[in-house]
Amino acid sequence: MLRESMQITGKQVDISGVTHGFDEELDIPHAAALVEFAEAVVLRDAQRIASARAELRRRLGEEALIDCAAIVAAFHGFVRIADAIGIPYITASGGRDLPDLREQAGVNDFYRVRGETTS
Repeated sequence: MLRESMQITGKQVDISGVTHGFDEELDIPHAAALVEFAEAVVLRDAQRIASARAELRRRLGEEALIDCAAIVAAFHGFVRIADAIGIPYITASGGRDLPDLREQAGVNDFYRVRGETTS
């Protein structure tokens, strides 16, 4: 989806920020606050979620916060569903993702991509 957004807008984003962190110098408004919210949800840290939610509400307003929460929940759910039914990452995109994009973003470092398991 990020790749499609970049093509539509004509903007370039250093996607290594997906795994290494974004900073406020990016041309993505409120990138650090958005990433903080997503990470808090993934880590299931209630206190951190509350703090990140309050910051997004302050910066973006209630309606945008709801949109952010829906997006984070959807993506978090997609990964859990794929993991639960055993879809390996390498086949999840039907072979249409770009290996160089995966490498640049740091996705290849994840244990599921390497074919390893946590058990």
